[in-house]
Amino acid sequence: MRFPTIPLAATLLALAMPAAASPASETGALLVRNGHVLTMDPEVGDLPRADVLVRDGRIVAVGPDLEPGDARVIDAEGAYVLPGFVDTHSHLYTTTMRGQFRNADGAYFDTAESLAPSMTPHDVRIAMHIGALELLDGGITTTGDFFDNVRSPAHGEAGLQALDAAGIRAVLYYGGPDKSTRHPIDVAHLSELAAARGEDARVRMGLAWRLPRDRADADNWAMRMHERATAQSLGLPIQVHVSVEPGPIFDALIARDLLAPDLSLVHATDATPTQLRALEAAGGALSLTPISEHRVGYGPTRIDHFAAVRRQGLGIDGNALAGRGDMFATMRLAALTWSGEARDETVVDPRALLELATCRGADALGLGAITGTLVPGKRADLQVIAADSLQMAGFGGGDPAALLVYSASPSDVRTVIVDGVLVKTEGALRDVDLPQLREAAQQSARDLLQRASPR
Repeated sequence: MRFPTIPLAATLLALAMPAAASPASETGALLVRNGHVLTMDPEVGDLPRADVLVRDGRIVAVGPDLEPGDARVIDAEGAYVLPGFVDTHSHLYTTTMRGQFRNADGAYFDTAESLAPSMTPHDVRIAMHIGALELLDGGITTTGDFFDNVRSPAHGEAGLQALDAAGIRAVLYYGGPDKSTRHPIDVAHLSELAAARGEDARVRMGLAWRLPRDRADADNWAMRMHERATAQSLGLPIQVHVSVEPGPIFDALIARDLLAPDLSLVHATDATPTQLRALEAAGGALSLTPISEHRVGYGPTRIDHFAAVRRQGLGIDGNALAGRGDMFATMRLAALTWSGEARDETVVDPRALLELATCRGADALGLGAITGTLVPGKRADLQVIAADSLQMAGFGGGDPAALLVYSASPSDVRTVIVDGVLVKTEGALRDVDLPQLREAAQQSARDLLQRASPR
């Protein structure tokens, strides 16, 4: 498949990005030894000194003093071992728009909508690849990427190639660039991509669904319902924004009986208790993105407001809009908003925030049987968070949840494993030439601004 490229950027990207198959080429056994294991499983709980044994991409045992056999041993002494974080909603194609969202001098929606049409498949591949690597670097092993800039089959394939190459677990929600009928989603291409992905695929397909801006537009609704029916026939999960006009959009979903277990709503910061109860009754899911929701002015994201919905998780909403792909910062803001809005420090439960970032996020994406907890049978998606930095110093013991939520950062993530494959060791991403990849991203970002600028 050919991508429109800029010669320098193409050369740099080829050097910096491994082939799609390379992260999965290592399938050896691993033993993460002597860590404080937060399994995030309610029945197992925390194991203050334990090992995690991985074979063929799965967790096969968790407990103290496991025999390594032929496994490669990873020392987690003094560190915390957690499931990888789950980013339930993102827009990774915007990564190379970083720094362009300048508030009054470059609002997010206006800027993104002016730059996105000029992205080539090559630009998409670079942006989504470096965005996914940034997530992995911070312990995020799964992302729900809302790719609403699929302008051609080549764009869609470029996004998939980028996620495959990065080594992250993902649901790629495939979608069109606007809410009108001018750019219908290529459901035939979506069907083709979905058919090529088996049930065990690390990167799966979904539908990035958008409701009509004019909710009285019958033709637009007919197109949207065809998209939804296609996704349902393929067994694909669906994600939809409930923002800008959250009340009417949520009500439209309720009135048309569209809430369902396969549907995940994003944002819904102003949802009423009645609307949230309807979502819960239908078995639907919710993704909250506190940093971006604050940034674009949707209002404070107070976690306890959404307690009625069991299937929910936290999202980044694009590394560029959030500033960086940082789940620690997301949890911390959620905690501070929770206590600040309640005017009560004691209402915050750091353990509940860790659950939203791991097991509950996995459930919200429909991946709870695969990832989100560290128990035998799950795929081996985990992170080792070191406690040897200055910002982690001074902890005398007890439940480490508050330490992780309020003090830790991506720089403390020492090791990351996805599907049993080491993607980060000793604090550095593996098999990634960061200087060359950064230059490829800079070149793509510069070219994108030049192409999008009025002549």
